[in-house]
Amino acid sequence: MAVGRQSVAAEMPEEMRADVRLLGELLGQVIAESGGPDLLEDVERLRKAVIGARRGEVSADEVAEMVAAWPLDRAVQIARAFTCYFHLANLAEEHYRIRTLRRRDTEEAVQPESIAAAVRELRKDLGPERLQHLVDELVYHPVLTAHPTEARRRAVVTAIQRISAQLAAYNAPGAGAGERREARRRLLEEIDLLWRTAQLRATPLDPLDEVRTAMAMFDETLFRVVPVIYRALDDALADGSGTRPPLARPFIRYGSWIGGDRDGNPNVTAKKTREALLIQAEHVLIALENATTRIGRTLTLSDGDTPASPELRAALAHAEGDHPDLLAELAMRSPREPHRQWLLFCAHRIGATRRRDLDLAYRSADAFLEDLRLCQRSLAAAGAVRQAYGELQNLIWQVETFGFHLAELEIRQHSQVHEAALAEIRSGGPLSERTEEVLATIRTVAWIQERFGVAACSRYVVSFTRSAEDVAAVYELAEHAMGERAPTLDVVPLFESGEDLDNAPHVLSGMLELPAVQRRLAENGRRLEVMLGYSDSAKELGPTAATLKLYDAQAELAEWAAANDIRLTLFHGRGGALGRGGGPANRAVLAQAPGSVAGRFKVTEQGEVIFARYGHMAIARRHIEQVTNAVMLASTPSVEDRARKAASRFRALAERVAYASERAYRALTEAPGFPEWFALVSPLEEIGSLRLGSRPPRRGLGAPRSLDDLRAIPWVFAWAQTRVNLPGWYGLGSGLAAVDDLDELRRAYHEWPLFNSLIDNAEMSLAKTDRAIAERYLSLGGREDFTQRVLAEYDLTMRLVLEVTGHSRLLENRRVLSRAVQLRNPYVDALSHLQLRALSALRANGELSEHERDRLSTLLLLSVNGVAAGLQNTG
Repeated sequence: MAVGRQSVAAEMPEEMRADVRLLGELLGQVIAESGGPDLLEDVERLRKAVIGARRGEVSADEVAEMVAAWPLDRAVQIARAFTCYFHLANLAEEHYRIRTLRRRDTEEAVQPESIAAAVRELRKDLGPERLQHLVDELVYHPVLTAHPTEARRRAVVTAIQRISAQLAAYNAPGAGAGERREARRRLLEEIDLLWRTAQLRATPLDPLDEVRTAMAMFDETLFRVVPVIYRALDDALADGSGTRPPLARPFIRYGSWIGGDRDGNPNVTAKKTREALLIQAEHVLIALENATTRIGRTLTLSDGDTPASPELRAALAHAEGDHPDLLAELAMRSPREPHRQWLLFCAHRIGATRRRDLDLAYRSADAFLEDLRLCQRSLAAAGAVRQAYGELQNLIWQVETFGFHLAELEIRQHSQVHEAALAEIRSGGPLSERTEEVLATIRTVAWIQERFGVAACSRYVVSFTRSAEDVAAVYELAEHAMGERAPTLDVVPLFESGEDLDNAPHVLSGMLELPAVQRRLAENGRRLEVMLGYSDSAKELGPTAATLKLYDAQAELAEWAAANDIRLTLFHGRGGALGRGGGPANRAVLAQAPGSVAGRFKVTEQGEVIFARYGHMAIARRHIEQVTNAVMLASTPSVEDRARKAASRFRALAERVAYASERAYRALTEAPGFPEWFALVSPLEEIGSLRLGSRPPRRGLGAPRSLDDLRAIPWVFAWAQTRVNLPGWYGLGSGLAAVDDLDELRRAYHEWPLFNSLIDNAEMSLAKTDRAIAERYLSLGGREDFTQRVLAEYDLTMRLVLEVTGHSRLLENRRVLSRAVQLRNPYVDALSHLQLRALSALRANGELSEHERDRLSTLLLLSVNGVAAGLQNTG
């Protein structure tokens, strides 16, 4: 497949253009070899037609007629071709981004939005003492979730990773002609394999499949990137990192809902939760054993030049008494190298821990840490400071971050499930299977804590928390499950609806009166966590009103915490898409309400976002550094004061915008017949067939009778497929129109980070919207009133966003993103036309044979998969 859009392609950096051209040519060769030159010719015809349509040279009707003329099997092959192209184009962009990051790292002493940049600014702003205090309190807590927003099969992801490795080999500096020829041959082989790999899942995902998928990110990136981040902070704080005790403490804590989130997912059981933690433990113990062995083998320091401390000698003697054969073997392999012997002995103990060999195993990660620090103290005392605070310190940081459990497994369940379970228990009658499962879950938490420690699993998130009684219910259930042996629980209320967000401070005040909460606060230094749901609030109120409602809730909760001497952590339940709180994470942090960050940021990382942010070391490092930079800056008095003044000045404006935007949004989504119309104009019903995750796409069965029946993820996913992207912008135009002072709106945009982020995110969503394609989808519903209402709001929002930003076109000030969107749009158009053909036929009342229905469904789902890859947004 050749590259089009000459005007935009001309702006593409030469390196990226070369990669796109190479991958496109190789894909074209594979398509011709597999399906014949006629297939490649049809693909090219469609490619040129959609580009021509963008230029006004071809009508959309002509494109639709071309697509309708192909036999269904040919249309399916063409959809596969464009989907594969997007996977390769995404890969080329990723490689360019990695090269750019590396180039900046060599050209700039301090990169913008880095940890070093934050330290440099805060040292001037706060002084060294207050800076160190902020560093000591710093917490970044990403929580991986299995929300079904990754449209690609794991087999497709791994195929893309193999292509990525060969592309890197092909472009490797200094590679010889023979090496490049071999890398090109392997590229062709791997692209051929991608083409022949089924894009759609044949079987539903099990929760443990989702756990294993997430573990790939740990194995490939997360374990290795953590010490790199800490080293960057330590180096920024003072010279001599690696030759002195570190000033940076481990501030990253990973959490996971994968295998623990049972809200609306009957496939997550107590047994699955236990197995999920065991899978996590297996991966982290293998990583720790390998790292300890690697470092141990390098410590070939002679006892004559680098003598062991008396403490280390005593520890080796004690180990020899307990395990004489093992120590004799280590001494024979490493004579007069006590530090090497000790670390290799530690590696054997980690291996025994993984195998459950209790005679040699560590009882806890703390015991392993103490053995590592014993070696570190001995090395430092002998003058080998570089060995003490180099790779060995990296390993210590990894153990401090991941323990033996890797990530804290969090439990989530709906408040109504607890309410029903307690009602059964109190009645004294037989317990239902669901109630037994609730009690079994609590027993599983206790088992995890006994084996891996409280840090491995103590947070219990309660969805749709309405009162303190919903929190008390969890503690009461724990008593019923285990009595005095109940596990340590930190119950986290989750506030999702607009009403619940308003009521949050009252609920928290009620929590403070619960004896179980009082005991926990006394134990943990008065730390409390509250989760804010972005998805359901946006689905209920619209993106604009929900954003402002969440901001107000954060501000009120920060004030409540200060008044009650609570160290509050706000847990942001953000999605990947803009309609679910997505967007650049660092900008989102800086837009938080003053006082609500306080050096602590916890957020969900969902679906395709996990792969996008953690799929490569360089990108993972940049993402974590940007977020850390933002958390540090957002926690300073000067930044908080500026945000507070801006919020106060533009408060009345925000209220007018929020009120009008919510009215416009509700007027559409609460209108009679809207849910049924939405199901007709989008592939909502078919999305469940993609088997994106183990969790059902909606609450209950059948078509949604109201939006309450529908989960936020398929709501956003389906709108993205229609090219409307309604959850990312609808209502904003009406909200802006309610303020008759354009200059004041522009001042708010330039001075208030929240308003700036709100407008910029909407602008990004509008850029991925296509009015002409969207109108074709909307017409499938047979409700011209709904269609015109959506298009009128789009036109209004588009006009006013450009007026407020001062841009002549969308994304005018974001060249890289603008270029990517413009280059992709025609190819997404091709898939949209293919999808429209399938959707129109499936929605029509005509008779279809079983074969026709099957092929149409396949075409539809392939196009859904491809559009998701092209837009790089699902849910």
